[in-house]
Amino acid sequence: MTEQWLTVGKVVNTHGIRGEIKVVSQTDFPEERFAEGSVLWLVHPETQQRLSVEVQGARMHKNMYIVKLKGCDDINEAEKYKGWQLKVSRDDLAELDEGEYYHYEIIGCRVVTDEGAELGTVTEILSPGANDVWVVQPPKGKQVLIPVIDDVLLRVDLGTKTVTVRLMEGLI
Repeated sequence: MTEQWLTVGKVVNTHGIRGEIKVVSQTDFPEERFAEGSVLWLVHPETQQRLSVEVQGARMHKNMYIVKLKGCDDINEAEKYKGWQLKVSRDDLAELDEGEYYHYEIIGCRVVTDEGAELGTVTEILSPGANDVWVVQPPKGKQVLIPVIDDVLLRVDLGTKTVTVRLMEGLI
């Protein structure tokens, strides 16, 4: 079986002259992923070249993480990684509590109502504020936005990749 990789961030720029990089976080656990001593993989988006790196330090700055990688000590070294993705192996994922799911587990799930009507497939997960919103693409027509709240989300069956929801009035 081949190892599967999950993206936890993207290097968008350098920061300063000491080799720090600006990272847009794509993980629900940035404090864990960008913690000092954490090992990540830098992956080139086109060639898939991989490089193991260790986080020396990180801090939040203007909705991005400023990350210092061990051994990356000047802007010229950091410049090479612009556009690269930061990834972890699926084997390195932490166990979640019951009722919690990783995005990769939800994307691609079929969404049906409690009355049996098929709404479509989850294509994207948005995090606009208090709760996530699942973007559901029906076979034809406009996308449906499903808020991930107890009143709407009834059941998630990862075995059959099916999500059951109760539509509130005005949702569609």
